[in-house]
Amino acid sequence: MLPLMSIRIGALTPFNSAFRRLRPGISPCALACALLILGQNIHAQQEGAPATPPKETPPVTQPKQTIVVTGVYEPLPLGEVDRPIIQIDVPSNALVSNSLEDFLRLDSSIDLQERGVNGTQADVAMRGGTFEQTLILVDGFRMNDMQTGHHDMDLPFPVDSFSDVEVLHGAGSALYGSDAVGGVINFITHAPPVTELTVRGGIGNFGVNQESGAGSVVDGRLSEELIFARDYSSGFTTDRDYRDLALTSLTDFSTGLGNSELVVAHNDRPFGANQFYGPYDSWEHTNTYFVGAKQDLGKNTQISFAYRHHHDRFVLLREDPLVYQNLHSLQSFQAAIRRRQGISGNTHLFYGAEGYDDSIHSSNLGDHTRGRVAAYAALDTRAWNRFSFNLAAREEAYRTVQGEFSPSVSAGYWLNSHFKFRGNISHAFRVPTMTDLYYHDPTSLGNPDLRPERAWDFETGMEWNAPHHLHGDVTVFRLREQDVIDYMRDSPTALWQATNIDRLHFDGIESSMKAPLSRSQEIDLSYTAMHGYHDPMAPGVESEYAFWYPAQSAVVSYRAQLPYGILARSRVGVLDRYEYKTYGLWDIYLARNTGRIHPFVQLTNLTNTSYQEVQMVSMPGRAIVAGVEVVVFSGKK
Repeated sequence: MLPLMSIRIGALTPFNSAFRRLRPGISPCALACALLILGQNIHAQQEGAPATPPKETPPVTQPKQTIVVTGVYEPLPLGEVDRPIIQIDVPSNALVSNSLEDFLRLDSSIDLQERGVNGTQADVAMRGGTFEQTLILVDGFRMNDMQTGHHDMDLPFPVDSFSDVEVLHGAGSALYGSDAVGGVINFITHAPPVTELTVRGGIGNFGVNQESGAGSVVDGRLSEELIFARDYSSGFTTDRDYRDLALTSLTDFSTGLGNSELVVAHNDRPFGANQFYGPYDSWEHTNTYFVGAKQDLGKNTQISFAYRHHHDRFVLLREDPLVYQNLHSLQSFQAAIRRRQGISGNTHLFYGAEGYDDSIHSSNLGDHTRGRVAAYAALDTRAWNRFSFNLAAREEAYRTVQGEFSPSVSAGYWLNSHFKFRGNISHAFRVPTMTDLYYHDPTSLGNPDLRPERAWDFETGMEWNAPHHLHGDVTVFRLREQDVIDYMRDSPTALWQATNIDRLHFDGIESSMKAPLSRSQEIDLSYTAMHGYHDPMAPGVESEYAFWYPAQSAVVSYRAQLPYGILARSRVGVLDRYEYKTYGLWDIYLARNTGRIHPFVQLTNLTNTSYQEVQMVSMPGRAIVAGVEVVVFSGKK
């Protein structure tokens, strides 16, 4: 085995190896002591805090018990889930965020690889996997693109469409099928609580001009919300302009059958793609249409259906588009029926079937279809308010690809009211995209003989819940992959060729701590470290994507409700990417969140750091956006 890094994690020493990768002068003991001192200081502040905060500083509202729907077969309180899941509340942070990617940056285990800002084009990777090994969902509907993983985050939804973002760390193919190798991200829409109308506008440097609005009507069992957002920029450098328009309708109503949901969304997204796919002043234009519906049939059955259309026009040379361009048009259908059946008071059986049909018409890739069906079953049992166990399996059969069987087993045990131990073993897989198989351009070449990727994910972790809402979490994982698809070349002048890597392994540690500093302040800390290694490759062979992972990533996020109704959020992220320099980014967001007029200011990359999240694609320096949101009407009391 050839180590990708100077130290390889052994089977029994993941903690020690992860800490050894820390920068010189920072020892594991010092870090542990720092965390202990921070915990003691937080506790001391809370013990000595006045019983009532100053009147001009409203307290941060303590969240109710968090219920999650990702990584489980039915909604469960977060503390009862036996997998590492991060839940991020959207509405309370919408004024101090600018895009969906801002929420993803709060998790150190998410490797956000943006080519353009504010989601112009963003890839997402987790646990050392490639960006095509992360599954993106909206309300449980698959958004992953059969053409290429580069469009998985091409979501036709403004930020105000969502109530939560839930992130499952690790394999999820037993629940969701293909692509859920490194993790799963589920964006969850919301039903509006009251009738309301809001509008928002902002301007900034680099020619930024933003407008958005949301109008909702709530009448008994029916709610309807219309949301739009437009984001324009002339670009921070040549051929990096973008224009993003998103429109969404969310309908929710209940009948004698049960609850019904209907989601309709569209976006139009042209953008300059300078250096995105090589040394060219490229340009790209995508359009997405999405319709999704869910219907409850009583308490134990749900059916769902969704349709997604994605159109992509790519021009290699923007100033001379006739030299080389691609047109891709993709249609996807998905349907599912899900059942829940009680076996005893603490044991339930979950089972269901899903069907998918994808087709693509492309000037480059040709015309292809891919159909598949899947069936799953899971047995979940819980006992004595201490022990939980889940055994699940999924069989996925394809028309043109070998079928895949994905089992998983997970368990959790509460040692006492403060400590919980958990573990999971899961199988995951990914079938090649059409780009992997058939793409060709002046720099890259697909491979129709590619094999599907397969992986086993092993993890164990511990949760700590202390008084005063102090929470900690540590997970150790091992990802064992076979036939990973990457683009390789054996010289700087050769084409990048899609290739299967026989074996690629990652060992790592994920840790986080959430701490309220007072009734009006809270801080989140998260840290992730990984080591990777693979079978020896021939001398001079280069990899384009697989070895661009973060060896270490740390995030510190601070949120406070300040006097005069000022909400503040600051994030500092430091990333040590393998074979790239270590860099840090510091962002500050301020907004007034009381009354009907909400001015805001967003300051990003305050240190003006020069960095790349994708090789050879530069990201913007210091930026500012300022504006105001106005609540035109609200039924809130």
